[in-house]
Amino acid sequence: MSSPETKGPGEGPGRGEVILELRALHKNFLMHRGRTVIKAVDGLSFQLRRGEILGLVGESGCGKTTTGKLVMKLIEPTSGSIIVNGDDATRLRGAQAIAYRRRVQMVFQDPYASMNPHFKIRDVLEEPLLIHRIGATKLERTAMISEVMRRVKMVPVEDYMDRHPHMLSGGQRQRIATARTLILRPEIIVADEPVSMIDLSTRAEILHLMKAIQRDMSLSFIYITHDISTARFFTDRIAVMYLGRIVELGSQDEVIDHPIHPYTRALIEAVCEPVSGRVGLMRELPIKGEVPSAASIPAGCRFHPRCPYAKSECWELPEPELEDSGAGHLHACRRWREI
Repeated sequence: MSSPETKGPGEGPGRGEVILELRALHKNFLMHRGRTVIKAVDGLSFQLRRGEILGLVGESGCGKTTTGKLVMKLIEPTSGSIIVNGDDATRLRGAQAIAYRRRVQMVFQDPYASMNPHFKIRDVLEEPLLIHRIGATKLERTAMISEVMRRVKMVPVEDYMDRHPHMLSGGQRQRIATARTLILRPEIIVADEPVSMIDLSTRAEILHLMKAIQRDMSLSFIYITHDISTARFFTDRIAVMYLGRIVELGSQDEVIDHPIHPYTRALIEAVCEPVSGRVGLMRELPIKGEVPSAASIPAGCRFHPRCPYAKSECWELPEPELEDSGAGHLHACRRWREI
């Protein structure tokens, strides 16, 4: 693992030590009685530094959520390593695995489905404390619950403690979901589309809140999203995923202002532009078709069937590896200088 002074490929500038590293991670799912192999994550490698927010961006089916579940140890990898503070999380069992889950927490996409509807808010927030045996008394746990509710701006606390989830708005539910994650004081948070189920009017408010909390607590975030515009606001670096692998990685400004890979360019083109007097303008995308099946990944560059710049070398030569174009801006495109 890189030391704090050493910057490996794709590491963010000016950050602390590497807190999380994925090394050649694979996750295969067997379908049709084992006759079909779905390569959901296919040789994924990246690093996350302490206090950094890394965005995983891509279309549905590219492996973003599977990556988050692997980091959370909700599912086990087929091969590869997940290194957290020098420990290989894929080898942790028993008490060590429980301790790991306290250090790595997740904000789920759907605040409606991720809470027990029969629980009051105090029960939702007390449950992780009971599971991890934190707080010797009910009074001590209530104090912790009150503190974390104030942190996510659910005040006055007394007005919300005894409500059930259905009595809250979508934004309030996501605040409680965030509070449930924070109450264990984790080091790493995996945020899986945390604002996609929330009204547009409250998305920016929730992201501002999460970013303020991240700075105050020096947390490291993996922010999973299909929305590259929120990724620019919320993240320090962006990793663009396609069919289970990263095809571009760099600072959020570099990736969005100077995209190299044709797939990244297409994602940016898909963002609606504000137009006076109209909802927005969707420009014609330079790529066609759907993401190929992860059960039959194309030979060579996996993006070539949809790439408008593809030539025979793109499918005849081996798949391109990530290459540094400068300042830690990595890409996996063999023809990037030409296009």
